[in-house]
Amino acid sequence: MLDKGFFVLLQHKKLSTFAPIIESNKPFLKSLKMNEEMKKPVVAEEFESELNSWVDQEKKAVDLNNTVGSLLYGQSVELVLFRNHLVDRSVSEVLKMHKNAQNFTNRPVSVYETSSLAKEMLELNLAPSKIDIGKLANDWLKEEENFDSRKDFLINKLEGFIGAEKRKLEPKDVILYGFGRIGRIAARELIKQAGKGQQLRLRAIVTRNDDETAMKKRAALLRNDSVHGSFNGTVEVDTVNRIMFINGQQVNLIDAQQPDDIDYTKYGINDALVIDNTGVFKDKTALSRHLKSKGVSKVILTAPGKEIPNIVYGVNHKNDIELEEDKIISAASCTTNAIVPVLKVIEDSLGIEKGHIETVHAYTNDQNLLDNMHSKTRRGRSAAINMVITETGAGKAVTKVIPSLQDKLTANAVRVPTPNGSLAIMNLTVGKETSVEDINELLRKAALEGDLVNQIYFSTDGETVSSDIIGNTCCSVYDSPATIVSTDKKNIVLYVWYDNEFGYTKQVIRLAKYVAQVRRLIYY
Repeated sequence: MLDKGFFVLLQHKKLSTFAPIIESNKPFLKSLKMNEEMKKPVVAEEFESELNSWVDQEKKAVDLNNTVGSLLYGQSVELVLFRNHLVDRSVSEVLKMHKNAQNFTNRPVSVYETSSLAKEMLELNLAPSKIDIGKLANDWLKEEENFDSRKDFLINKLEGFIGAEKRKLEPKDVILYGFGRIGRIAARELIKQAGKGQQLRLRAIVTRNDDETAMKKRAALLRNDSVHGSFNGTVEVDTVNRIMFINGQQVNLIDAQQPDDIDYTKYGINDALVIDNTGVFKDKTALSRHLKSKGVSKVILTAPGKEIPNIVYGVNHKNDIELEEDKIISAASCTTNAIVPVLKVIEDSLGIEKGHIETVHAYTNDQNLLDNMHSKTRRGRSAAINMVITETGAGKAVTKVIPSLQDKLTANAVRVPTPNGSLAIMNLTVGKETSVEDINELLRKAALEGDLVNQIYFSTDGETVSSDIIGNTCCSVYDSPATIVSTDKKNIVLYVWYDNEFGYTKQVIRLAKYVAQVRRLIYY
């Protein structure tokens, strides 16, 4: 038998030197050649088989996309796959989402099953609803033997959804007061989610001192975003009539100096919800000025507020909002929305005795690009080249949502040179002994079922960095591989990523739908 060294020598010496050796080993060399030739058809066959399998899955993904569109625009039924939107997705994105679904279910979720179930749903005359087709497919795999067909299974699971008359929604007009980072992302999402227009309708954007040039620039900023990419749609501006056309929807561009200067009814806007994303008005008195404008009935603030309910949707929206009485509501901060869902799970299961939260936060418009005067300590230094220690109100804000954590948490922040994507590091002492496995299972379960499935994303990727979570629909991306538990089993360190722009805006819109009472039936 020839060893590996023989072939290495062949690469560096003249073949004539080894002629006698080669001659004596011809039978062996011939057998090597035969083996290689025999392998070629097998490898080729495997390649073709894998390729055909993938193409077949792509076809099913196309079928699923078609059904998703038919349900959304025909019946106002939105399908998601473990809280990931399926609307306006590419075939590759759909298949990737199916692959990643096993992070939640510990088993594969097949596009064949989701596509088949979705088609069956077309025949059920469903009421306006939001349905997790991934969860349905997972439930079907577990319970298949209990039903005669997929249709019987769906009728059983969606019994309360069948009959379009069961959920008639009166659409709510929405006004974006301010058009900065959060305002533009909110506009994109409101347009994207419009469907049949039965929920939230973006009717106006209010800014100050906008002339023809400014209106065109705002449209350009909506079309193109350095962090979130290009808007997948059309944006046109009629500067004479001050109207922005976004995917065929007419949005009035209103110029106003103060929130109580506007008569929205002149634009055909009535009983509207104002989403104030300026950051200028933060207490009940100031925000009440919106309610003095004709056509406004409710206000949501995209920042922590004083003297008004501070809400993290999914945690305290049911208990802390009186829908008929509360006219002004705060959606808290991006950091509060990121940490509260995870803290809620830990507090309910293990009890939190004390802790410190350090946020590593992307820089914001409030900071200076280059060193300059600033009213806040350290924030005057260049955001582009410095890590900047600054204060955060997240520790105190948590107690407004989870009162049992009063005086148990401290918090601080470090602004870093990234434009978006932040991280909360939570160092906690808990009341019960635990382990990495136990904590991860608690958060995995919370991400799969219960009240926090839209808020917590359970990440199993040990290579995750901040740019990977940009565009995540959840406000908390729990990094399970990074979890640490000390030897005493009571001191734990949790890492939670968050898209401080998009993930937070999704929470604002969820809260807006709840406040406006236009939430559809939900199967999660």
